[in-house]
Amino acid sequence: MSELTRIETEADLEDLLSEPTPGVVETLRRLRGDLVLLGVGGKMGLSLARMARRASDAAGVSRRVIGVSRFASGGEAAFHAHAIETVQCNLLDADAVARLPAAENVVLMAGMKFGTSLDTPATWATNSYLPGVACHRYRDSRIVAFSTGNVYGLVPVVGGGSREHDAPQPVGEYAMSCLGRERVIQFFGKLNGTPTAIIRLNYACELRYGVLVDLARRVWDGETVDLGMGYFNTIWQADANAMTLRAFDHVASPPAVINVTGPEVLSVRATCETIGRLLDRPVRFAGQETDTALLSNASPGLRSLGPVRVTPDELMVAVARWVSRGGRNLGKPTHFEARSGEY
Repeated sequence: MSELTRIETEADLEDLLSEPTPGVVETLRRLRGDLVLLGVGGKMGLSLARMARRASDAAGVSRRVIGVSRFASGGEAAFHAHAIETVQCNLLDADAVARLPAAENVVLMAGMKFGTSLDTPATWATNSYLPGVACHRYRDSRIVAFSTGNVYGLVPVVGGGSREHDAPQPVGEYAMSCLGRERVIQFFGKLNGTPTAIIRLNYACELRYGVLVDLARRVWDGETVDLGMGYFNTIWQADANAMTLRAFDHVASPPAVINVTGPEVLSVRATCETIGRLLDRPVRFAGQETDTALLSNASPGLRSLGPVRVTPDELMVAVARWVSRGGRNLGKPTHFEARSGEY
């Protein structure tokens, strides 16, 4: 029986999202020093910080876990409740970043995706300039930095997804700026000898957001599902959190690049048909699948950082149950169906 059946409330969900694997506990046992998470105010920040805190405690390691964000909408109390320190900081302010607490370990989460087509200068500043500021400040630390599978561009579905050694072919300024982020991180990693891992993440999903949530909401609301982007990857967010923390075992200079997503290539049509049966709702489609999609092959990462704990089928059941019961939605659609690169 899936562990997701334990979820009745958002508190249950947050507990499960932050539950460390034995592998994470071992990584945090070996890891020396404090941990700073930059840009912790986003969707994954709280659960990732909590997992680091819980794994450190389970390993019997005394360390500070510090979340850094502007916290423009508040939210610090949720971190403090779990013994996670917080620091308010605009990460585009180099002087403010220079005053951040020292730490031997850094997770760089800050980034801008939605609204990027409306404010491209801010997109480039956040995704390409900010990482340089962070890498300079923490040049003597270990860094695990988030990127995205969008840097690969659209690839043939039959190929099983892009691999880490494939040449990037970013589509649109968001993906281009993310490649810029990687290049800046790689430059500073080589310049300063900073041990670094770059995580190319494709669509973490929990019950309040993610590709499966987007599709389930459309089915539940009777909306037509466009098949233009007919295939996708996804991964249970707790598994993405665990793989991110375990990536500290694989930091290197020059930086290592690791795809993080689920092992399957999922069909939008088949997924919606399954969700429709779970929700007892008819499904309406428009258009036809194309032979390319935004896909990553995560086999090397799953061997070294995984395996995943939750399958897509288990996640579909949990998402359908959550949606049918009126569970909260974060209102942050993935826009995974966008083929133009504009978000």
